[in-house]
Amino acid sequence: MFTGIVEELGRVVALETEGDSARLRVAGPLVTSDAEHGSSIAVNGVCLTVIEDGREAAAAGEFTADVMAETLVKSNLGDLRPGDPVNLERPMQLGARLGGHLVQGHVDGVGTVLSRTPGEHWEVVRVSLPAALSRYVVDKGSITVDGISLTVVEADADSFTVSLIPTTLELTTLGRKQPGAAVNLEVDVIAKYTERLLGLDGKAGGATGANGATGANGTTGATGTTDATLATGAAIGAQRA
Repeated sequence: MFTGIVEELGRVVALETEGDSARLRVAGPLVTSDAEHGSSIAVNGVCLTVIEDGREAAAAGEFTADVMAETLVKSNLGDLRPGDPVNLERPMQLGARLGGHLVQGHVDGVGTVLSRTPGEHWEVVRVSLPAALSRYVVDKGSITVDGISLTVVEADADSFTVSLIPTTLELTTLGRKQPGAAVNLEVDVIAKYTERLLGLDGKAGGATGANGATGANGTTGATGTTDATLATGAAIGAQRA
């Protein structure tokens, strides 16, 4: 689990294609300083696993990770070339401050930078939004773009805007990406879980009632209706029994 607060602007050392997968090597002295074999590091918002010994990674200031076909299809990692900058973040620690929002490092889709509108000390960037993700993005909500936790300024049906402060422009890839560039998108995981629990995702199966049983028609409660307020489900179930 990550927070979307980029720790370091790393650099791609190599990307070697191996059939339907690839092996990525990235330079990042900070994020490799305490790396171990099996450690997770987010690269442009994609959670990857360090495959070499941690002491080797720390000494070299670089780490290697395997990238599977699903990741190559669902993210922009397959487009990387040696020398390209990448956003790097180590996993969050329990008990530490959550500076951004809950980020899994599981990319939901790829958007495209549509425009950049400079201000006096910031820039407003508009990014295209895949149709399947638009329902999860709302004004003033959170979204992860290339691993960066950002606040949505305006959410439209097929795009959204974010405002980038000087620090974000200087220390992340979004300070460099121009219109036409691909960016990884991860929507707020809470929105996805809420949709599934309420049965609004169109998939089979219903929500579970307070007593753990599911109604005959796939919804909750003794009468087969769904409790809108889950927190009071037990009390409502008792009154209906």
